[in-house]
Amino acid sequence: MKKTTTLAASAAILLGLGLAGCSTAGDSAAPEGDAASVTCPDGKIRFGILPYEDPDRLEPAYQTLAAALSEKLDCEVEVSITEDYAAEVLAMENDQLEIAQFGPLGFVFANERADANALVSFGDAEGKPTTYTGGIWVPKDSSVQTIEDLKGKTLALGSPGSTSGDAIPSSALADAGITDDVTADYAGGHPEALLALVNGTVDAAQINSQTLATATAEGTFDQSKFRQIWESEPIPNDPITVRGNMPQEFKDAVKEALLSLDKKDVETVSGFLGVDPAGPLIPVTNETYQPLFDLAETMGLTEKDV
Repeated sequence: MKKTTTLAASAAILLGLGLAGCSTAGDSAAPEGDAASVTCPDGKIRFGILPYEDPDRLEPAYQTLAAALSEKLDCEVEVSITEDYAAEVLAMENDQLEIAQFGPLGFVFANERADANALVSFGDAEGKPTTYTGGIWVPKDSSVQTIEDLKGKTLALGSPGSTSGDAIPSSALADAGITDDVTADYAGGHPEALLALVNGTVDAAQINSQTLATATAEGTFDQSKFRQIWESEPIPNDPITVRGNMPQEFKDAVKEALLSLDKKDVETVSGFLGVDPAGPLIPVTNETYQPLFDLAETMGLTEKDV
């Protein structure tokens, strides 16, 4: 498969560890006593967020979650929306993030490189685990009926290292035996891939169920004008993780605080992840994401693919 990357995506990759949209849950500095606390290292907790939506839209939602977490832990929680998936993994590896939300595949590499440990994910209204799916869509009047029909076509992907925006659809193309016959263009993110299809600049695009729900609700995607030709198996929703070299007391405190957050503190974030109606955060473990570890091994993926 011939993959190309937009100028914006290339610049983001080259920025490496650069962080965007950084802000804090509060304007005041943490109390002097917090700086010495095991559960409040250096007087704050840095919380990394992958850029799976427009940062200007993500930031207010995560500020609400961070403010609630800050109150639970009596420690400032600083939200950092990273430039791309690779930057988030590198930031945790270089001890620049204490906690972070990763996409399922990004978590695989964060676990390998920063010993990231999954703490919680996003539950439904009944407190049960939630999933999402990857998909490939085409215009309603397209001659493409199956994934095999994409041979010789252009396909908009999200970003390198994205679970549903890169690895999962790429795996499907490989299974169909047409990897080298499809020109895939990294659009720069899930919304951008959808927009490429809407604007007619590609023959097909990956659109996961999360982006589909958001765009449909906002009126930016009319499903009646398009068709889904492929859908993945369910993918476990994103984990919020903690860096492996943090003290166990810190890990336990953060997990307890996250699990005790009110539904209203996380429901806006849950909405971006396609969870409706939203519920509380629920506990997960590294084993929850074993299918993604298996996928990375099967496809021979490494951190260079993020």
